[in-house]
Amino acid sequence: MPRQNRVTPMGELIVTPARGLVYGNRGCLHDDEGRIRRPFAVKRWIACRLRFKGWHREPLMQPGRFTELFFLDEATAMAAGHRPCALCRHEDYVGFAASWRRLHGPPVGADAIDARLHAERLDRETRERRLHRAAFADLPEGAFVLVDGAPCLVHGGRLLRWSPEGYQEAVARPGRGVADVITPPSLVGILRSGWSPVVPLVHPSAARALLRPRHAAGS
Repeated sequence: MPRQNRVTPMGELIVTPARGLVYGNRGCLHDDEGRIRRPFAVKRWIACRLRFKGWHREPLMQPGRFTELFFLDEATAMAAGHRPCALCRHEDYVGFAASWRRLHGPPVGADAIDARLHAERLDRETRERRLHRAAFADLPEGAFVLVDGAPCLVHGGRLLRWSPEGYQEAVARPGRGVADVITPPSLVGILRSGWSPVVPLVHPSAARALLRPRHAAGS
């Protein structure tokens, strides 16, 4: 039976049998019966490898332990506001921290990074998800935008609509205008620096979506 542990680009937790390519957590979100009770428990939202040193935990969602979360790909995890795990993705984390220093300067410790990302993810007053405005032309590969209520991946000259199973139809990326950006600004900056993680940045379904007929954004 599918659990409520698949993460959308908006950071929501949904129930779906579809599988993802990236693993992560944001603390213990479930009760002793495995039901989700809170959207996050800590500011440390991380994205991990699916496999690391043969570690395997079964069953999932054990009482009092962190809630195992799954993402379609790294781009989805970054849109939700997760950054690389410093343990299972140490090399990625070191590169991420170096890029973060170039963007923001010190401090670059995990606590400082997580605090800034948390402020970019959620509105301080309402605790609702924050969106950020940016020109379509300035967005890098791997960023997510909201188009007609649907999260879409920036992929070349297209926007690919996200689904739990993979990317669906492609729409033309506007050459001008301002987008509602889902990916937190600091992570957009990391993507713009040429982010190349050890986990899949973009799910293979993106290549298939590019072959489908093109539509105009908002049509």
